[in-house]
Amino acid sequence: MDYRNFGAARIALPRIGQGTWEFPEHGARRNEAKAALRRGVELGMVHIDTAEMYGSGRVEELIAEALDGLRREQVFLASKVLPANASFKQTIAACERSLRRLRTNYLDLYLLHWPGSFPIEETMGAMEQLISEGKVRYIGVSNFDVEELKAARNALDREPLVCNQVLYHLRERGIETRLLPFCKERDVAVVAYTPFGRGRFPGAGASPGVLERIAKKNDKSVRQVILNFLTRDQNVFTIPKASRREHVEENAAAAGWELPADDVRAIDEAFPVSDVGRLATL
Repeated sequence: MDYRNFGAARIALPRIGQGTWEFPEHGARRNEAKAALRRGVELGMVHIDTAEMYGSGRVEELIAEALDGLRREQVFLASKVLPANASFKQTIAACERSLRRLRTNYLDLYLLHWPGSFPIEETMGAMEQLISEGKVRYIGVSNFDVEELKAARNALDREPLVCNQVLYHLRERGIETRLLPFCKERDVAVVAYTPFGRGRFPGAGASPGVLERIAKKNDKSVRQVILNFLTRDQNVFTIPKASRREHVEENAAAAGWELPADDVRAIDEAFPVSDVGRLATL
């Protein structure tokens, strides 16, 4: 697994982590998802992303069960506060609830899930308070565009904003024109969620032959080609969800190699950047 610097945090994290949105919450598939998450950690995918919103906290509980027995420092746990809970007091309370569900005494990363109605100064002030109390190590945001990022960074007095988690896949590359350069210049890591799209997997739409040809040429799967392409910039990480062992292993093998320049150009041509400067969300 490739590791790279995670923005202003100045720590090394894997190029490919593990997302948990819409993880199975019941029955045999839940157990399968727990085993897949554990396998991902074994393969170096130690950045595990979740949120209080996912399953109304049940996914955080699933993660705690999956990681039971591991040393806490073996994983990098990230969770998010809902905008509706992002006042100063509610942010702290939401974090404490997440800590209980995850069975840990600190989060490596805590993010505001998307911009909301509470003043950003309140939320960022609470984040800094959580750091001072040892309950959070780093502060991030999710689904923030450039102007919103500026406001969040300006609202922090003592701590840096280390990342912005955004939608990014082959059919949604708008972040490349303005947001990605802004983040890169300011040491804000970009964490791409839903890298295969949602119900619009690129390999099944226009120009699927391009991806299949490149995958065959490099002896990789189409999904591995996509993950490798999306993380070609050293400032970009991705957190694909995989609730089955074989999918986790496929995702992990998307790292440790690089696409040749001609393949990058071919993907660029087949899936061009559109909606210039626009930040998309699901």
